[in-house]
Amino acid sequence: MAQELDLAFVDGMVFDGVSDTPSRVDVGVAEGRIAALGADVAGRIGERTRIVDLTGRLLLPGLIDSHVHPVEAGVERLNCDLSSGWTREDYLRMIAAYAAADPDREWIVGGGWQQAAFPGGAPLAADLDAICTDRPIVMSNRDHHSAWVNSEALRRAGIDRDTPDPVDGRIERDADGSPTGTLHEGARMLALRLAPSPTADEQYAGLLEAQRHLHSFGITGWQDALIGDYGNHSSGIVDAYQRAMDDGALKARVNGAIWWERERGAEQIARIQELRERFQGEWFRVGTVKVMQDGIVENRTAAMIEPYVHRCGPGETHDDGISFVDPDLLADYVARLDALGFQVHFHAIGDRGVREALDAVAAARTANGASGITHHIAHLQVVHPDDHPRFAALGVAANIQALWACYDPQMVELNVPLLGAERTTTQYPFGSLLASGAHLCAGSDWPVTSPDPWLGIHVAVNRRLPEWHPDHNPEAFLPSESLRLADALRAYTSGAARINGRDDLTGSIAVGAWADLAVVDRDPFAHPADTIADTRTIETFVAGESVYTAAPVAS
Repeated sequence: MAQELDLAFVDGMVFDGVSDTPSRVDVGVAEGRIAALGADVAGRIGERTRIVDLTGRLLLPGLIDSHVHPVEAGVERLNCDLSSGWTREDYLRMIAAYAAADPDREWIVGGGWQQAAFPGGAPLAADLDAICTDRPIVMSNRDHHSAWVNSEALRRAGIDRDTPDPVDGRIERDADGSPTGTLHEGARMLALRLAPSPTADEQYAGLLEAQRHLHSFGITGWQDALIGDYGNHSSGIVDAYQRAMDDGALKARVNGAIWWERERGAEQIARIQELRERFQGEWFRVGTVKVMQDGIVENRTAAMIEPYVHRCGPGETHDDGISFVDPDLLADYVARLDALGFQVHFHAIGDRGVREALDAVAAARTANGASGITHHIAHLQVVHPDDHPRFAALGVAANIQALWACYDPQMVELNVPLLGAERTTTQYPFGSLLASGAHLCAGSDWPVTSPDPWLGIHVAVNRRLPEWHPDHNPEAFLPSESLRLADALRAYTSGAARINGRDDLTGSIAVGAWADLAVVDRDPFAHPADTIADTRTIETFVAGESVYTAAPVAS
């Protein structure tokens, strides 16, 4: 006799993570896995079976975020979190309230401000000095590539008019060279490295808070895109995951990407190998190395083939951005990592950064042949058209953060003026990459932007934010680069599962796969495309266990 089901999802539509459209099919779950589909489900429903009515809803594989920073995001949510603000005034009010509520904190640390809220994307120390002059304040921006600091933070870091820019960053200055309060990239670290790092308990609490938040969006797995010594978050992140596993609290399938320390060389590979050997479980495993090859356009540190339209000021350098790792050394490192079976997860924003990452993989393919490893490049803001077909040719996946591909204030006020009209048209070429045969996966880069996958999918399809969003602009951004809804959803399901090396048992609804599932309140395929972002998660399951249930809507 067939085993009785634990769960039966009936009478609704199912997107299986692979097909172009949903279909009406029942799904049965037993012992944490999908055990039956279609007509086989009804005969296995018993007294213990929980029946989930899908009428008017959609069942889909648990969504997977291919590039996210959950521990950092969770810690930020539990501290001075500015992500809900939109203006200079919002941020100052939030920081002042936090400082007043925590008078015993020696340092006031937080983040989440957007650069478009300030002229030139560079807030001033003087504004923070009005809040506090005797304690240092360091507030990272949403993408964590810049920091807004007060004068006390500058003093403690020893940053003054005579301090040179670090090789991997820049200090914003006034006409006489004095720092004004914004530190980019490596310059941000000059202050942040002095601030107290989150304690082990704070990191653990941050991980659990992040998991709770991600579950509320139907997310059941992710790639933690930065585990290592960067900013004031340390390699203790792996200890937070270990503790969560020991406590039975980790309810997501996670791949960790170990940070490549750009000031060091191949000698760090031995430490990375040790971490891989330590973490190879079902819930948390390490098999990826994260290389940040360049910065971002907004602060002119993204590596560009041609210089930015607006050149740097007096005494500044890097008119064409910064390659954080020498391209020749990068090729050697990637070839070594590839030979050892490591996946490489690149951060590349500028067209030169993207090309350097592709060149490094090409060198690995020449040295090692086809290793079968899918390396991937995240962000892909500016991609030279000549490089589009290289993704498929080299087997490199495009890891997209689709929420950024719109005319929001950051794009209009900071990116377009720095890139110029012609280069603006080469941004976020999702449609072109897919048409050229590239494999797509998707992520949020939370806490840089919202982890809500439906908001990202909305922009991937519409190339603009929904009307209710504070940054909505009615003009679509390069609509020819839009994705179909099915393509965007596959990037968050089967596409992301492949990047995590788990596509055999996650990312799709098939008999034998883990019952990592999400139920949403509508079938977005049956609604207008401009309402995709209204989709809400009703319930999330990991291995058949309900890990999130939405609160009932008040009548």
